[in-house]
Amino acid sequence: MYTPVVLHIGVDVAKDEVVVACEEEAFAPRVLANERRAILGWLKTLPAGSCIGMESTGRYHRLLAGLAFELGLVVYVLNPRDCWHYAKGVGLRAKTDRVDARLLARIIAREAGKLHPWCAPSMQQQELEQLLRRRASVSRMRAGLVQSLEELSGFGPERQRPLLQQLKGLIACFDGRIKTLIEASGERLAAYRRLQGICGVGPVVAAALLNALERMAFARADAFIAFTGLDPRADDSGRRRGRRRLTKRGPSELRRLLYVAAMAGARTAPWKPRYEHERAKGLSSTEALVVLARCIARTAWSIYTHNTEFDPKNDSQWARHQP
Repeated sequence: MYTPVVLHIGVDVAKDEVVVACEEEAFAPRVLANERRAILGWLKTLPAGSCIGMESTGRYHRLLAGLAFELGLVVYVLNPRDCWHYAKGVGLRAKTDRVDARLLARIIAREAGKLHPWCAPSMQQQELEQLLRRRASVSRMRAGLVQSLEELSGFGPERQRPLLQQLKGLIACFDGRIKTLIEASGERLAAYRRLQGICGVGPVVAAALLNALERMAFARADAFIAFTGLDPRADDSGRRRGRRRLTKRGPSELRRLLYVAAMAGARTAPWKPRYEHERAKGLSSTEALVVLARCIARTAWSIYTHNTEFDPKNDSQWARHQP
């Protein structure tokens, strides 16, 4: 059978195996072990420049994505929820590993122009992202533990203190490793300190912003806002203008940290007038804080991209950048 110069391949990834399918039907769907030798051997048989799509699985897709990227193939890591909606839109009635693989191949073959190719993070970027995620998990665990035990007799502060101290120590270990990774590069450390100069942005928020901005090249501030999921989704039809809601398409932890930064920033001299202005327009406190979080994200993009310092009087740093 004739093999096209470029193939569009979908891969359904599981813990132990992957199922691959080709939109051009250059080969029949097949099952491979999700281990380096099997995947690398198969990838080397593909034509140069071929496109491979897979859903984000948290960690099981990383081996395939990394090996494909190293070989120069175009890699797309897709949002599972988007794929689920796409399957409903095209009328798929079944869900199996092979059906999912064919669907992924179809998506990248027909929608590649609207998708962003995946780029492999450096080892430091990958570790920093994992540390930030684990830190957030432990922080939520610590807060949840305090709330769940506070009303139980016999489980007061004295009983909680040993475990809370252990969790606090674990968070401190995360913070120490994050600091070490950032200080390993003078350029990264300088950018980190500039981001920390933004009122409301603390060490953890600055580290998360730095990793996101360093990981991907955002041409405009609007692109970074869309990445964070802080961009509003229009809901209009005819003369009806629906309520705007956040798309929430980006990393949820970064979005949460930006909201935390907005809560802190709303009490500072540079950001308080902006917050009060939004409240005077009739926005709720949550809506006003979202606006402020968006301003902080724009400021972070501007500072990182243009190597500048935070200037409270320079509202062009956070104002909307027109295309």
